[in-house]
Amino acid sequence: MSQDNMSAPSYCAQDLAQRARARLCLELPHDVFTHAGPPSRGDYHLNAWPDPPPPPGKPAAVLVGIVMRPAGATILLTQRRSTLRSHAGQIAFPGGRIDPQDADPLAAALREAHEEIALTSSSVTPLGYLDAYQTGTGYRVVPVVALVCPPFDLTLCEAEVEDVFETPLDFLMNPVNHQIVTREHDGRRFYAMTYGERYIWGATAGMLRNLYERLYL
Repeated sequence: MSQDNMSAPSYCAQDLAQRARARLCLELPHDVFTHAGPPSRGDYHLNAWPDPPPPPGKPAAVLVGIVMRPAGATILLTQRRSTLRSHAGQIAFPGGRIDPQDADPLAAALREAHEEIALTSSSVTPLGYLDAYQTGTGYRVVPVVALVCPPFDLTLCEAEVEDVFETPLDFLMNPVNHQIVTREHDGRRFYAMTYGERYIWGATAGMLRNLYERLYL
């Protein structure tokens, strides 16, 4: 598909899949988890990178699931339990640390999605990887963009997930909704998106911004 034909998104799953297949791939740089320099995306993307830079961080992966709804595509998101020790109550993608038995970030993202919300791999069609995202909490996260085909039944892991919900792709991919917020106590800047009562910020919002930049700019 030519660039001109891809310039007016319809925000349906088929259009996103065409864009993803043209601009993303399921092959990663060999040093994605070992390169010590500043990655192109991360919690420091809108801020000064520390000197010296932090180490690459623990390998992790998340599933950016695009749900194929007739009325328009949505993105599958979770809300973490408010009782967790880290990132309590925050909006997140299904995912987590890559375990030794995981063949690659895709395998880790699918495993974590099944553990957290019982999403089966048979409902998922991988499209490609976004840029690795370095978090200030010590993780280097690889987001896996994939189509999720309904119907599917989800069951929450009560120890980790408080809620699972879908947010319209056309809202999340509209740059008007991409706020840059400055935190008062330390001056750190980050992306944030407010959809109804849902406040999506930090790493999750940063990865959504990366999805927009990779597919719709």
